[in-house]
Order: sequence, then structure tokens, then C-alpha cells
Amino acid sequence: MNLAAKQVTVISRLEIERAPVRSIEDLLNYVAGVDILQRGPHGVQADISLRGGSFDQTAILLNGVNLTNPHTGHYSFDIPINLSDIERIEIVQGPSSLVFGASAFSGGVNIITRKDTESNGFAKLEGGMYGLFGTEARGAYKAKYSSHSLSAGYKHSDGYIANSDYNIVNLLWQSRFDINGSNLDVMAGLNDKKQGANTFYSAAHPNQYDDTQGIFASIRGETGDRLKFIPHLYWSRHYDEFQLYRDGTPDIPATYKGHNYHRSDVFGMNLNMQYTSRWGITSFGGELRNEGIMSSVLGKPMEETIGKYTHSDSRTNISYFLEHNFIFDRVTFSAGSLLNHNTAVVDKFNLYPALNASYRPSEPLKLYASWNKATRMPTFTDLYYTRDTHIGNSDLEAESSEAFEVGLKYTHPIIRGSIAAFYTKGRNMIDWVKTSPDALWESRNHTKINTKGVETSVRLDLKEWFGASQPLRSFSIGYMYLDHNMVESGLISNYTLNPLRHKFTAALHHDVVKNLTLSWNFRWQERSGSYVEYVDLQPGTQVNFKPFSILDVKANYKLRGVTLFVNANNIFNTTHVDFGNIPQPGFWLSGGATVQF
Repeated sequence: MNLAAKQVTVISRLEIERAPVRSIEDLLNYVAGVDILQRGPHGVQADISLRGGSFDQTAILLNGVNLTNPHTGHYSFDIPINLSDIERIEIVQGPSSLVFGASAFSGGVNIITRKDTESNGFAKLEGGMYGLFGTEARGAYKAKYSSHSLSAGYKHSDGYIANSDYNIVNLLWQSRFDINGSNLDVMAGLNDKKQGANTFYSAAHPNQYDDTQGIFASIRGETGDRLKFIPHLYWSRHYDEFQLYRDGTPDIPATYKGHNYHRSDVFGMNLNMQYTSRWGITSFGGELRNEGIMSSVLGKPMEETIGKYTHSDSRTNISYFLEHNFIFDRVTFSAGSLLNHNTAVVDKFNLYPALNASYRPSEPLKLYASWNKATRMPTFTDLYYTRDTHIGNSDLEAESSEAFEVGLKYTHPIIRGSIAAFYTKGRNMIDWVKTSPDALWESRNHTKINTKGVETSVRLDLKEWFGASQPLRSFSIGYMYLDHNMVESGLISNYTLNPLRHKFTAALHHDVVKNLTLSWNFRWQERSGSYVEYVDLQPGTQVNFKPFSILDVKANYKLRGVTLFVNANNIFNTTHVDFGNIPQPGFWLSGGATVQF
């Protein structure tokens, strides 16, 4: 797939080790082009937004396995992975249907795990404020024609405010087999979360609670040289028990009908083929993806109930793609298209074309331009969630977009930089909105939302520039600007109409003394839109989001195979929110040790 004509950010394994974070979501906060809206820190729950899109419009993948949750994008990051498992993270901005499938409406985040080439082991132990405790263990075994790894992780905190405690468990198994020059990758994992969900989905209810489990398995093959065949089978299941009133809450209203229970299943199979010739690279293939849900509240009434599940729904997405990359000395041009059909939309196939071009006037400089179309089906929550505070809409239509992008990339041993300008026209955009502070949240299709913006980044290798004898190692900055223009105004938005307007990031890594390094990460952001501020659990006035800045720092001391570390997050104790009425943590100190053997 051609990524030469797109804005792609790669977070390396070394950058992950230096970052003062405890989850992928925390890590993505340091990327200027990514909007992380956290309800709870450290991987408890966060919505990932790219270029003003909603959290449901971002595809989340693990080694190319699309784990985007059809129940709701709130759970798309319920994936079984520890930071020590990650080799790199690839963030592709803008519609990426040819790369990640139809659900990559505003882009995708692909997490690539380590492929161990030798037997080794790893262990981590940490603790900190608010009863924070965490541990990870990883073991790898290399045989003659195969390699295997198993990792486990546990995270706990008593919570930084009332009802914000959490317990998270991750298990991940990976095996790779080399069969006569072809590869076979097998992967399976489990993610278990239990967390206090203080005002997560409604500011009128501070004692919410979420208990989720996610399991998945996949098998992927790759064979051939000039003609490659890449088949892929995957399955994932997600359980959710949502408690509007956490068990043990006093004075639960008699009108409360009980907890919500959900089980979503995704089964997918795809075949990608690539053929290399003197005319370039041709990619073609298809995917079948079935999404289903059983629930106590979401879907259509079942004729026969199964346990607590009284409602259900399912749909199948079928897509075929074709793309050809013309590769010349200084010019690359690709043309492709995705033919997509979803069984929820009867007798309708839609074509989503993509054109990409790049030109390299000199070895380090690349200019590019792209045009793409994309679509996204509503989640089952968008369609069916109706409760005392929300009204679902089973008549929602699929979203569609058309995106244009131009930019340049500069790559040099000392400096790497990029800048991109983009414009996206969105139609039938889905959001939860209300007409007044006292009204109910309704799921609606907006007629039009047009987004334009600029994203830029610069990274300096200070060691390469000034030499190894001085303490500075690397410095990077990033900036994104978004202008979100909606045709339908006068609405209070929960998601789509509240994108970041400005975000600036900076990171500095340097030595202090021998074996001791410091990594500083700064971000400043300003969000568009407003929210209804609750007072004493009742809706009050509508207030605008306030800009804020956060500074984090991590100290690493390395001695042979042992690393001691200290994280100081939000060192100026800045008061801030990503969602209205959900305060984020202030100063948080933690530390620990890792052992590699």
C-alpha cells in the first residue's frame, strides 16, 4: 500500500522507552496531530481523534488486525498489549481505506509488536502516588524455524479522585514460523479492565462503573517474492458490563432498570496480493468482516433471549480493492479504489477512489499530494442507545468524506521535518448533540462539516549535529491547526464539534551524568466548542473549553541490564479537562525498575 503521499508519524521503540507514560494513549498525547480525549489515565479509557474526526472514525490495528470496536469506539483501545511489547506505532493521518479498510475514515493507528529474534526475558516493577502499582513480564524463545513470546502485565491505582480506581490485566502470545521461506504469524491475547467511571458518560452520575474483557486471535501468512500472497484470519470478542450506579451505591432510584450488558463479536478474513513488475507494484485483494452484538439494550429485540441478552444485531462488510503504484526515478504515482458493500445498506455498492503522487527534487526532499474518499457505518451505540439521558437513532446513514492533502517531507541525518496542509469535506457526520442544556442527547447525522488545517513537525538529532561529547541528544517540536466549519450550528456537541483548534508539542532528551538521562515532554492545546457545566449533579451553564499546557519528565538510570526510572507527570499540577466535567489528574509521581536478560 502506498504511504509515500500521506502524513505518517512513527513512534519508535526508543522513544517509547524514554517517554514518561504508562499506556499507549498517554504516549499518543505527545503527537501534535493526535487528539487524545481521556476519561481515565494510564489506558483506562481514551478516545483517539485524528484531524478533527470523531473517535469512531479512527481505525485501531494491532499488527494489521483491525480491532476497531463496532459497539463503540470508546472500547477500541481495549487491546492486550504492554508498552514493552511494542516495536513501533504508525499513525496515518487522513482517510486510509486502501491501507486499513473502510473504517479508517479519518486515519488509523497501527501498533507493531516486537519480533524476537533470540531467546530473552524482561521484567518491570513500578509504584507511585494514589496507590499506583504495575508489573510486566515478558519471555521469548527462539527455535530453529520459529520464535515464540509470551507477555503479561498488571496495572492498578486507587484513583486520583473518587471512583477513579482501576485494575487492568494484559496477556499476549505471539509465534512466528518460517516455512520454506514463507512466514506464518499466530497471535492471541486477553485484556481485562475494571474501573470506576466517575461521570464518564453522564455528569449527573458520578458512581458509574465499567467491567470489560476483550479477547482476540489471528493467523497471518505471507508467501512469494515477485507475487506475494498475504492471507489473514482474525476474530475478536468484547464483553462489557456497564453500571450506571456502581454496586454498593446507596439510594439507587427505584426507576433504575439494572446494569447494561453487551457482547460484540468481529470475524474477518482477507487476502492481499502484491505483484512487482517493471511497471511498478500492483496490489489487489478483498476482505469480509462480520460485526455482531448481543446486548440488554442495543439492537433489535430477540425472539429468544440468551442470559441477560435480549437484543441483537449484525452486519457484514465486503470490500475489494485495487491499487497500482507507478515508480519512476523521482516520481511515484498511485491510483486505486475500494469497492465496498455493507449488508445494513441493502443492494448498494459504493466506490471510494484514491489518487496519490510524490516528487523527489533532491535526495532528502519529497513533495506529495493526495485525494481520497472514505465512508463509515454508525456504531451499534449510535443506532440503538436510548436511556433516560440519550436517544439513539436507528435511521442513521453512513458517513462519507472527501479529503485533499499536499505536503513535503525532508529527511537528513541531522534534521527530519514535514509539513502538510489538508482539507476534508464530511457529509452525514454522526454525533451526539442536544439543542439546549436541559435537552436529551440525540444521535444525529450532521449535513456537512468541513475541516481544514496544517500539521508540521521537526526533529533534530543533536548528538549527530554537535557530537557525542556534549549532553544534548535529541529535540523535536510539532504543531497542528484545525478549522472546523459546521453548516448546522446552535447545537451542543459531545464529540464531533469539539476538536482541537491548536496543539503544540515539544520534547527534549539529554544526558545529566554518565548513565543518567532526562526526557522532557511538553504539550499545549486549545479546544474548540463548549460543554454544559454541571453543578451538584445538575446541568448549569454552557462554558467554553479552556486551553492548557502540561509538562512531564522522565529520568532513566541505566546500569548493564537494569534501568531505574522516575516519572513526574503534570509537574505544575495543571487543572484541565479533555471532556467537560471529567477532571484529569494533577501532579503524579511514580517510579520503578526494569530488568533485561
